[in-house]
Amino acid sequence: MTTLAKWTLQDYHRMIEVGILCDRHVELIEGKIIEMAPEKPLHRFTNHSIAKYLRQLLAGKAEVFEAHPITLSNSEPEPDVAIVSLPEIKYLTRHPNAQDIYWLIEISDSTLNYDLTTKKQLYAKEGIAEYWVINLQKKAIHVFRQPIDNNYNVKSEFIEGKITPLSFSNIEIEVNQILIDS
Repeated sequence: MTTLAKWTLQDYHRMIEVGILCDRHVELIEGKIIEMAPEKPLHRFTNHSIAKYLRQLLAGKAEVFEAHPITLSNSEPEPDVAIVSLPEIKYLTRHPNAQDIYWLIEISDSTLNYDLTTKKQLYAKEGIAEYWVINLQKKAIHVFRQPIDNNYNVKSEFIEGKITPLSFSNIEIEVNQILIDS
């Protein structure tokens, strides 16, 4: 019988430090080093547009990171957008962790199944209060809230209207600002 060796966060960080992963676009998920899919132009454009829009809405309230690592128990994913607590200076020597995160957004085209299963389960298990998946093919936003075990108790889907994030009850996010016509 063979057993898959799982990497720790310390192993992963050491591989980064010594340059083993320097030319690889990877992330650590549940102890496995996963190669990330290449970004298509629509994905990059959507990611940038969402981050720019959210930075305007959340100025002085939260930091909006684009495709940067977050550190979880035994994972270091790079969500497309992470909305995290201030002050920004606390991330000088570490990545945001679950306690810092207001909500996460993944933009999905070829990775939709992965984002709706593996990533959703990971984020729920870590207690991330809110997780959005932007489905580029269907032009819909899946919003997951109330993590319980490896899943979310509440799921909504938006194709229009406004979304009020759990952490910012006085802010309304226009769905048409998130779902870009392509």
